[in-house]
Amino acid sequence: MAGRWFSRGGNQDLPVRDWVSTGQPARAQGFDQTMVWVIVALLALGMVMVYSASIALPDNPRFARYSPSYFLSRHVLFIAMGFVAALVVVQVPMQVWEKYAPWLFVASLLLLIVVLLPFVSKPVNGARRWIPLGFIGFQPSELAKLAIALYAANYMVRKMEVKERFFRAVMPMAFAVGVVGLLLLAEPDMGAFLVIAMIAMGILFLGGVNGRMFFLITAVLVGAFVVMIALSDWRRERIFAYLNPWDEKYTLGKAYQLSHSLIAFGRGEIFGQGLGSSVEKLHYLPEAHTDFLLAVIGEELGFIGVAAVIFAFFWLTRRIFHIGRQAIALDRVFSGLVAQGIGIWMGGQAFINMGVNLGVLPTKGLTLPLMSYGGSAILLNCIAMAVVFRVDLENRQLMRGGRA
Repeated sequence: MAGRWFSRGGNQDLPVRDWVSTGQPARAQGFDQTMVWVIVALLALGMVMVYSASIALPDNPRFARYSPSYFLSRHVLFIAMGFVAALVVVQVPMQVWEKYAPWLFVASLLLLIVVLLPFVSKPVNGARRWIPLGFIGFQPSELAKLAIALYAANYMVRKMEVKERFFRAVMPMAFAVGVVGLLLLAEPDMGAFLVIAMIAMGILFLGGVNGRMFFLITAVLVGAFVVMIALSDWRRERIFAYLNPWDEKYTLGKAYQLSHSLIAFGRGEIFGQGLGSSVEKLHYLPEAHTDFLLAVIGEELGFIGVAAVIFAFFWLTRRIFHIGRQAIALDRVFSGLVAQGIGIWMGGQAFINMGVNLGVLPTKGLTLPLMSYGGSAILLNCIAMAVVFRVDLENRQLMRGGRA
C-alpha cells in the first residue's frame, strides 16, 4: 500500500508520512544524528578552549592552590553530569513536563529567593547568584530559563482561547516575568533577566498573541531597561564605556574586559596565533574561561574558528526551531513552543555573548552556551537539549504512525 501523506496545523502545515502503511522499518528515525554531532562538537571545542583559557590561572595568587588542569577536570565532570542528566530527561514524555511546568516555575522562584539569603549564598564579585552544593555552585537563574520556557508554553496552551485579550492573556504572564526580573535584579543578574524576558516574549509571540500587544510589551520592557540604566550609575558607566572603550577614562576601568577582548580578536586575524598561544589569557583578559571564551577562540583560532562557532550556533538554533514548527504542525502546541523557547534561549544567549565579546553589545555577564566553563550552566544546557531531543523523538514517532 502506498504511503499516505497528510498535514495538520494552521499556517505551519508540514507533510507527514504514515510510515506504518509503507511497511518501512522505523530505522532510528528516533533522533537527529547531525544535531547530536553539532552539540558534541561544541562541547568538545568548549572543553579544549576552557583548558587553554584557564591553564595559566594558577599563576594568579587568587588561584595559586589550583593545578593547571583544575578547571578542565571540573568542566569534564560537569559535561559528564550533563550527559547523564540528558539521558534521564530524554526518557520523560512531554506530557509530564506539561503537567508539572507550573510547579517547576514555582520551584525556580523559590530558589531565586533562597539565593538572596545571606546565610545560604556568599557574594562573588558583589553578586549573590550561586547556592553552594559541595563541589558545584548551583545558579538558580539557569533553572529559571528552562522553567520559564516550560511555563510560558504551558500558559499559552491554557490561554489559547483568550490570547487576543490583553488583560486575560498577557498581564498574568507579564506579572510572572516581572517577579522573576525583580529577584534577578536583586542578585544582580541583568543578563539572565534579559534572556528570560526574551524567552517569555518569544513564546507569547509564537503562540499567537496579538501583534499590537506584543509590540506594546516590547516597548514597556525596553523602557524598563532604559530606566534601570538611567537610575544606576555603574550601569550607565558601562554603556558609556561600551560606546567608547578606547577612552583613557574607561580602558583601565569599565571597558577593561572589552578592550582586551578586542585586542585578542585583532591578534587572531584570519587563522589565529595557534592553539594555546593566546597572550590575553595570561591575566590580561578577566574571566577568559567563562564570559570571554570566544575572545580566546578568536585569538588562538582566528576568524576561521570564530566563524565556525557562529555557524554551529546558527545551524543549531535553526534546527531547534524546525523541530518546534514540526511539533506544532502535528497539533502538539506545548511541545513546539517549548522547543522554540529553548531555541530562543540558546540562540539569543549565544548572540548576546558573541556581541559582548566583539564589542557589538554592552558588557553582560552571560556565558557562551554549551562551551563556557560553568557547572549549572552546562548541566541545564544539556537538560534543555535533551528536552528538544524528546520533542523530536515524539514527532518522529507520530510521523511513523505511532503514539508520542
